[in-house]
Amino acid sequence: MSSNTYVMAIDQGTTSSRAIIFDHGGQIASTGQVEHEQIFPRAGWVEHDPVEIWTNVREVVAFALSSADIDARDVVAIGITNQRETAVVWDRHTGKPVYNAIVWQDTRTKAIVEELGGDAGPDRFKDLVGLPLATYFTGPKVKWILDNVEGARARAEAGDLLMGTTDSWVLWNMTGGAVNGIHVTDVTNASRTMLMNIDTLDWNADICAEMGIPLSMLPEIRSSSEVYGIVRPAGLMAGVPVAGILGDQQAATFGQACFEKGMAKNTYGTGSFLLLNTGTTPVRSKNGLLTTVCYKIGNAPTVYALEGSIAVTGSLVQWIRDNLEMIDDASEIEGLARSVDDNGGAYIVPAFSGLFAPYWRSDARGALVGLTRFVRKGHLCRAVLESVAYQTRDVVEAMNADAQTELKELKVDGGMTGNELLMQFQADQLGVDVVRPQVAETTALGAAYAAGIAVGYWNGEQDVIDNWAEGKRWTPKSGNGECARQYRNWKKAVQRTLDWVDEDVL
Repeated sequence: MSSNTYVMAIDQGTTSSRAIIFDHGGQIASTGQVEHEQIFPRAGWVEHDPVEIWTNVREVVAFALSSADIDARDVVAIGITNQRETAVVWDRHTGKPVYNAIVWQDTRTKAIVEELGGDAGPDRFKDLVGLPLATYFTGPKVKWILDNVEGARARAEAGDLLMGTTDSWVLWNMTGGAVNGIHVTDVTNASRTMLMNIDTLDWNADICAEMGIPLSMLPEIRSSSEVYGIVRPAGLMAGVPVAGILGDQQAATFGQACFEKGMAKNTYGTGSFLLLNTGTTPVRSKNGLLTTVCYKIGNAPTVYALEGSIAVTGSLVQWIRDNLEMIDDASEIEGLARSVDDNGGAYIVPAFSGLFAPYWRSDARGALVGLTRFVRKGHLCRAVLESVAYQTRDVVEAMNADAQTELKELKVDGGMTGNELLMQFQADQLGVDVVRPQVAETTALGAAYAAGIAVGYWNGEQDVIDNWAEGKRWTPKSGNGECARQYRNWKKAVQRTLDWVDEDVL
């Protein structure tokens, strides 16, 4: 491949859409980014406008191209990575969504999830799909739309509606939309719907029927790295193949070169997501983790992962900035946290939309405990950062038990890894080294690698390994006794959040 050719990644995330152009060395040539509106119609409801997302995708692609001073002929492939579990339902003939996208954080499907569980409870489908019944996943969100949007179920049963996560929505529009748009998803995103058999990688007709989702709505499931189609002639990237799709957390795992069994990464974003490569056999969790597809490159064997999903980490910093107005900018939190020696006895459990792994308690709500007159703003800022590390430790402890092995080191990425106080505290709590790569945009990079591998721009996983470079390493410093005391208090704080939501508290 020519040295002046590139791969573009479209990163359709929870708070923004980005286009990032990478060169053959995995270095960033340019970036475009636009945020989209976070819509909160009711407590616990979180929505996005799919039309706004698609408009923003086109805008960031144009910006990335112009700022790099290249055109579509210089781009050999496009990879897509996306916020997972967020459900979009749209009309195949008009391209219009029937409702806003229901975001992964949304908890409105609590009653649907409980009804589906019945006497069997939340693990009813877990052996088949690798996931517990929870408001987090896509299938129940689609059921809610079909049940609650006037005429939607009839249109779906007539074959007029399509559903997908945002990768499918973006790909369908890029490849023609209502005029021969390609309706596809990859195995990683499909594994987050509660509708895909985790062993055979196909849709489970019985579960779809249980949720009242017609099979005609579903995208075709493909690997994470192959040519799905080309951008439509009228598009800015006309003629460029779209050749990679990975859910955002799997893309970060790929970009971090976690290709060996036992390697793990944690992404600190809106939430945090820790994935452990478990090899080519799915491992069923007994400790509240998810069994998920890690990646599948073309016809190569499927690689699986255990995942611990944490709903609120970076968004907790946004909350104290925007809702409590304790800081003006997210970057201020580290300085305030460093202004005190410890958390002053205060613990924050950010169960804003229930607790995800390893608890899976949608009845939990956020709590701030251990307050005394001594506690001031710096202590609360420190408690915010510490809550991120404690939640990650919860997941690692469950992961070690499931995998029957001890984590050796943790690769990290995402915006919060710039916070050195948090990273050191994370290393102390886990008792292992925490390692950040030189190129922090591992999510977009993973999608770019998947697309580039599919068209021969990179020669498989070895090129990814060769391009990966360590940026910074944090080694545990704090004593085990103090870390154990802090973590014990955290576990007590978690208990205070449970059983909060009932019929009287909406």
